[in-house]
Amino acid sequence: MFSRTNVSAHFGGYAPATPNAVKKQPGGMNKKNIYKNQAKDPMPENSARGALRIIPLGGQEEVGRNMTVFEYDDDIIILDMGMQFPEEDMPGIDYIIPNISYLKGKEKRIRGVILSHGHLDHIGAAPLLLKTLGYPPVIGRDMTLLMVRKKMEDFEKGSAQQLKAIRIKSVADKIRLGKFEIEFFDVEHSIMDAVGAIIKTPAGTIIHPGDWTMEKGPSGESLVSYRNLAKLPSPRILMLESLGAIVTSPSRTTEEEMYRNLEKLIDEATGKIIIGTFSSQIKRIGHILEYAEKKGKKVALDGYSMKMNVEIAKELGYIKMHKETLIPVNDIHKYPDNRIVIICTGAQGEGNAVLSRIITDNHRFIKVRKNDTIIFSSSVIPGNERTIQRLKDNLYRKCDNVIHGDLMDVHTSGHCTAMDIQEMLRQIAPDFFIPVYANHYMLKEAEKLATRIGFRKENIFVLDNGHILEVQKNTAKILAKKVDTSYVFVDGLGVGDIGQVVLRDRQVLSEDGMFMITVILDSKTKEVVGNIQITSRGFIYVKDNFDLVNEAKTKVKKVIKETTSKKTSVEKKFIEDNIREAIGQYLFVKTQRRPMVLPVIVEV
Repeated sequence: MFSRTNVSAHFGGYAPATPNAVKKQPGGMNKKNIYKNQAKDPMPENSARGALRIIPLGGQEEVGRNMTVFEYDDDIIILDMGMQFPEEDMPGIDYIIPNISYLKGKEKRIRGVILSHGHLDHIGAAPLLLKTLGYPPVIGRDMTLLMVRKKMEDFEKGSAQQLKAIRIKSVADKIRLGKFEIEFFDVEHSIMDAVGAIIKTPAGTIIHPGDWTMEKGPSGESLVSYRNLAKLPSPRILMLESLGAIVTSPSRTTEEEMYRNLEKLIDEATGKIIIGTFSSQIKRIGHILEYAEKKGKKVALDGYSMKMNVEIAKELGYIKMHKETLIPVNDIHKYPDNRIVIICTGAQGEGNAVLSRIITDNHRFIKVRKNDTIIFSSSVIPGNERTIQRLKDNLYRKCDNVIHGDLMDVHTSGHCTAMDIQEMLRQIAPDFFIPVYANHYMLKEAEKLATRIGFRKENIFVLDNGHILEVQKNTAKILAKKVDTSYVFVDGLGVGDIGQVVLRDRQVLSEDGMFMITVILDSKTKEVVGNIQITSRGFIYVKDNFDLVNEAKTKVKKVIKETTSKKTSVEKKFIEDNIREAIGQYLFVKTQRRPMVLPVIVEV
């Protein structure tokens, strides 16, 4: 039997509270700001009845911001609500969330949100978006739901009481959300409680594993088979995460090999062991904790997310150890170095994370010695290559035993390879293939992989964010109009209030700096009173550039003379615009740089 969306079995007994139970957080994290300046749905409400519409709001042109809307008649469900980390040309931005303007006015039609697993690129935006959408039911496995609950409390205290959670107790569960029938299947990934979703509609069956990999056994066979999914009703639409489409190596580190190498390093260490990894690698962290206990070592965790995730895993019984094994990081000095294992965050070189503070000697309790062993048990997130390289360089200066993937297999990816994608296609034999959750070039490479094993190109759809794929009567087509999926930036407490203009200003300031001109102007005589003040930040050092500054002041006086009249009142904006243009042009001629010129006219 399919359960209804009004089921009372909320996760952990957390019944939804009334909206008044949550205090509004200052700074603008609310519906108005998330929807601010965003276009309404470009498609007519009365779209073709009996058609399934697939609309990715993120994850098709980047790594992160994963979120897909599925619409059938009057019913809507959502898969994942992820965040994206900012790129190098986004100074000051904390993270980016999906643009949900398409869902404005449709909140009551949202029957549920399915979360495939607990990585931030799949749940990171949930605290913001669930609130904006009126807290629709959320479907997920235990660890995923607990991680969302913790994130909601971090975002706004008390908001987790609003979480309407429906637990996936086993992959045999079936849930009805309006006209959508939801089933599940096991997937292998680098975080516990990952699950694949089967979304059945009269127009077609969607198969979506979320993030996935194919772990191989000692003899090379896959540990999990997906052949049973080939028996699902047609047309079968396979939406396959394709981040590994460019990974063509036939061999890959198995979990067994990785654990064997980590155990060897723990056994042979003469000093402290410091392991930098992702806080979501709960299975790996649990194995290290249990092995360290077996060897009589103490383990300290450092990093907020690391501690939080381990607490969740302990609460769920996923990590089993004696409580004496885990010690506070401020107690490591009480034990010999060779009995200490530290598991921490910061392997991506994040400026404020634990590893970076250790390297710069800013950590209160952890000091690196030459005979310590530092292990990078993580992959490189695209875009972090230079930061991680600097981190490694600095570690090598302080320690003689730095271990990373180039030297030893101490990490295994939770993502597929090119061969895995082809194997999955063979096993499921879908009618339509949609590569997802990767950069565009990776999606195109996944398309090539499919055509090489005989898949018809006209049945493959490489979608952009905002594309609307409509499936009806065994046919599929991309509609002409697209949904608005422009970036929604989160900066501090502000959501959606940083637009392209503000971002461009930040980019200019970060690249060429600022040149501020303050002029006091007599409103009657139109003469400059006193000296013109020049302030520069990030452009030149004023005291070392007298000629440039004095010539700029002369040009300002000339502009004021040409743009004012003793017979008329002062038009400040007109004068400031002319100063900005003249000084901007002058500074570029002299320096070949374009600082932000900020004229300020003060009338007296």
